Parts: sequence; C-alpha cells; structure tokens
Amino acid sequence: MLTYIARRLLWGIVVLILVSLIVFFTIRLLPGDPLLIYLADSDNLRSMSQEQLDGLRAQYGLDKPILLQYVSWIADILQGDLGRSIHYNENVATLMLERLPITLHLGLISMAISLPLGVIAGLIAALRRGSWIDNIVVVAAYIGTAVPVFLFGYILILIFGLKLEWLPIAGYTSPLDDFWLSTKKLIMPVFCMSLPGIAGMARQMRSSVLEVASQDFVRTAWSKGLTEKVVVFRHMLKNSLIPIVTIMGMSIGAIFGGSVLIENVFAIPGMGRLLVNSLFGQDYVMIQASTLITACIIVLSNLLVDISYGWFDPRIRYE
Repeated sequence: MLTYIARRLLWGIVVLILVSLIVFFTIRLLPGDPLLIYLADSDNLRSMSQEQLDGLRAQYGLDKPILLQYVSWIADILQGDLGRSIHYNENVATLMLERLPITLHLGLISMAISLPLGVIAGLIAALRRGSWIDNIVVVAAYIGTAVPVFLFGYILILIFGLKLEWLPIAGYTSPLDDFWLSTKKLIMPVFCMSLPGIAGMARQMRSSVLEVASQDFVRTAWSKGLTEKVVVFRHMLKNSLIPIVTIMGMSIGAIFGGSVLIENVFAIPGMGRLLVNSLFGQDYVMIQASTLITACIIVLSNLLVDISYGWFDPRIRYE
C-alpha cells in the first residue's frame, strides 16, 4: 500500500510539472502585453514613462528570459509565494482565500445533493428495469447530461427571477451574514451545478447495479431466499458504488469547471469568476496559480479515490 501511494505521488508530481509547463508557456504565447492591457484599462498608460514601464516589468519578472521566469515562478511557489496579480494589484493568495470558500460552498452543497439523489435514482431505475420509473430516470439523465448548465441558469433566471420574482438573480451572501438571503441566492446556482452530477451518477449507478445483479454471488443470495432489502443493501449496493466513487473524484474538478459558468451567469464572486476576469485581463500570475492549485486538488482527490477502491471491493489489491 505504501509503495503504491508513493508511486502515485511521484506520478502526481510529474503531472503537476507538466501542467505548470503547459500553462506557463501557453500564456506566454498569447498576443499582447499583460502590463499594457492592465494599464490601458486603468487609464494610467498615458501618464507612465518608458522607465516606469520597465520598472513594472522588472517588478513582475517580465524582463528576464522566459526559462528563468519559469524557474523563478516555481521557486516562489515552493516557498508559498503565489505572486501578485497584475489585474487586481493584490496578492494572489489573498484573492484566492477570499474567493475559494465561495466556490467550495457552492460545490460541496451541490455534491451533497447530487450524490444521494443520483445514487437513489440509479438504484431504483435498475431495480425496476423496464418500468415507467426506469424510463423517466433514463430520459431525465440524458437531458441533464446533454443540456448545458448555463442554459438551465438562464431559464431559471427568466422564470423564477424575472417573471415570478421569487428568487434573487445574482450575487452571493454569506450564510453567516444572512442565512435566509444566502439560501435564496444559492437555490438556482446549486440546482444548476447539481443537475449534471445527478444525471451522471444516476446513469452510472443504474449500469453498475445491472452489472452487479448478474454476478454469481447475487444469484446465490437470491437462491437462499433472502429478502430484496437484504440482497440490495448487503450484497449489491457496496459493490455497485466503485464507479460512483470514481465520479466523485472527477466531481472535485467539476466543482471548479462548473463554477466558471455558473458564477458568471449568476455574478457570484468565486474562483470561477475570478479566473475568467483574469483570463480576459491576461493576468498570467493569477491564471498560473489558479490552474496549478486546481491541478493539485484534482491529483490528491484522485489518489484518495484510488485508495478507497480497496475498501469498497476487497478483491482489489495494491502492488
């Protein structure tokens, strides 16, 4: 087990190095000077001399050769320094600490909703295969997977925000400040983020249960005269959850990917909106740090998922 974890950690480090290389050099290939773009947006470009521009480039390390810039960036990251944002003119770590809890708040609530609903829907559909319940779950799962989440967001805003005026259409309020207002503002974004997860888990759970139901140990349990409740919850459910665990690991990345769309649709000041604004402003410092931190979270979550396989299926052995 320890050897397997060490090997996976080494591969994770290799992945992070590749991600850092791709992000760093891809951003450098974008047209335009990020400093000039920022200064043009802030109307300070005309008042600055060439010496001041050169000083700013030196401050952000843009005057060094590109390979030396990469080495300096990695060295600063290893020391816990994520750099200073060009677009916001603030410390990147401070900005991320302000925005990350908002994104995690949305994402964790969405996962807490999508996991049980998806598992239950897929389980019922598999146990009642061919019935009207199964048909409804399958059709709803396909719709939830195929329709973009931002389209659901605009539909909800149109109906519940503009027509009925039941829910706020934009913004974020911490539950510590106003719990009721925070809940109303989260209903539509959380629904949009939960829907693809529910659909994906329901489809995967249905397929997994149908596959496990054909196994010999399940037929043996039925032949012993055990009740459906005992067969399902003691023999089928645990063995059917391995693909769901994999989807949960992938959902960690989906939290940040989905938040990019949802946070911009509902004007929520989270990591997704921060990343989009930084991308349009060519704030390479913020983009690099955000991408690398997200990659670290995904690598660690995948490692935890792989380790958990042994608990769900004792037949799995780590060598």
